[in-house]
Amino acid sequence: MVTVGVTKAITNLSEAHAKLGLSPSQDTNFFAEWKDALPALTAEQKGTLDRLKQRYLSYADRGAITEGTVNLILLAPLLEALGLMDSPFQVRGEKYVRFEIEDVDTTLDGLIDALLINDRVWLIVIESKRYGFSVRQAIAQTLAYLVSAPTSPVFALITTGEDSIFVKLDCETAQYGLSDKFTLSTVEGNELHPVAQILLRLVATQ
Repeated sequence: MVTVGVTKAITNLSEAHAKLGLSPSQDTNFFAEWKDALPALTAEQKGTLDRLKQRYLSYADRGAITEGTVNLILLAPLLEALGLMDSPFQVRGEKYVRFEIEDVDTTLDGLIDALLINDRVWLIVIESKRYGFSVRQAIAQTLAYLVSAPTSPVFALITTGEDSIFVKLDCETAQYGLSDKFTLSTVEGNELHPVAQILLRLVATQ
């Protein structure tokens, strides 16, 4: 049995499809959770999210932002504003995962910089400079980690802080779906609002 790091074994979606047996769902309703029945935000929550957007952009204007900084200035206060830091939720930090690829004499393992709200919802934080400012390039490795989740379906929010995208994986059918990309680089409005609404919707999913 050969052990390979996830980041080396899965570097793009084609490899995720071939090595993990995953495929994008063609059903337009497969990942309806990011669009349907989104909960309303309170005026206080909206005000907090607007401040977080301005805070992030202020930091970004001064240079590159690390994963740790994104956690401190954006994600932690976001989760706090949404009430996701307290029971029954439990935020956990870095997670070590290890799993075998079926029909291949290979074991994948690695440490993912993730915050788990529960076993069904993961927050994946990446440095924008690592992926050339594209959250899409982190989808393959996120899927590689999600296949080790103890429940199905499982959801993930991949974010650089500035850009975010949601992923849904059904481990039983080996299919996944993606949301639109949300960005804080809009002149008008604040796309952190729908990101927050989707998070609340996903943690309520049974």
